[in-house]
Amino acid sequence: MIAAEVFNEAKKFISNCYTELGKSQSEIDQRLVHIQQQIDQHGTYEHTCLELEYGSKLAWRNSNRCIGRFFWESLQVFDHRSLTDEKSIADALLQHIEYATNNGKIRSTISIFQQSMVVNGSLKEVRIWNHQLLRYAGYVQKDGSIIGDPASISFTKQCIALGWKPLCGAYDILPLVIQIDDRTPVLFEIPATIVKEVPIEHPTSQAISDLNMRWYAVPIVSDMLLEIGGVSYTAAPFNGWYMGTEIGARNLADKDRYNKLVDIAKALHLNTSHASTLWKDQALVELNIAVLHSYKKEKVTIVDHHTAAVQFKQFERKEQDAGRSITGRWSWLVPPLSPATTDLFHVSYNDVEQSPNYHYQASPYQHHNL
Repeated sequence: MIAAEVFNEAKKFISNCYTELGKSQSEIDQRLVHIQQQIDQHGTYEHTCLELEYGSKLAWRNSNRCIGRFFWESLQVFDHRSLTDEKSIADALLQHIEYATNNGKIRSTISIFQQSMVVNGSLKEVRIWNHQLLRYAGYVQKDGSIIGDPASISFTKQCIALGWKPLCGAYDILPLVIQIDDRTPVLFEIPATIVKEVPIEHPTSQAISDLNMRWYAVPIVSDMLLEIGGVSYTAAPFNGWYMGTEIGARNLADKDRYNKLVDIAKALHLNTSHASTLWKDQALVELNIAVLHSYKKEKVTIVDHHTAAVQFKQFERKEQDAGRSITGRWSWLVPPLSPATTDLFHVSYNDVEQSPNYHYQASPYQHHNL
């Protein structure tokens, strides 16, 4: 992004941010003069702590794929832009896991590291190789079968190449992998003492409980780019809490993930001879019942998809009352279980990307030679 474009994005963000925060036009103008000076000298500018915090919250508010935006103002922001070595960054990520987990009472949190910039022709940035800070490994066996999470196979191979010793279990927490600039990535183990996991039990079916499924408490997305006013943060892991269907209708149910529906059906003695028996539907509902029951039993924050849909409608009303338009991506907002039973199913949304926002970025290890 050239300097003029950076300033234009900064101007839009500062004007919006400062107006919402009740600041005067003179404060906006004064801040923009200072930003222009920084851009003239360095090609970019630095956010104040206030701008970083509010910008992160606005990015959540603008995230078209998120059904949980009702809580955008509660986001806890950790400013780690001063950290310049892998060990300090890893320590901050472990702090994030502990703080966000909060012994099960999940706190929406974001940790933001130094911004991406070009210095003397070289790109300076921090990258976290993990898709989520907490994620299970995936291993391909000699016979082609898979142990663990198939979605993690590629990253698991990278971790092993970096020296990680695999346990070859179905639910092995992967280590953190951190890269600064073009330096060799560094691997850090996550202490088991800070990882809260939930054993998946069914309230009435012991056979389902005996499948020994489990999942971790907090989904901390760590490979997306946070953009605020023309400034990019390539390492800004963030979390809310799980909606039950993310685990029960996707992570544990999808064919290309843990693929547990057949096992659930067997545990319930369902007739799987024909799709028309709707055994998949029955198994899916019972798996989701088990997930919600288990998280509540362990006192870990979770929300069912019906409640989440109601909360999103509350978010819509608040935004409309504030005079802001509602944007969203229907395919992400509508839950994968019983979607037609929610109000979201019957509404169309304008899928326009607004800034600030979170964006996908290319995997840092796709073209990295270890």
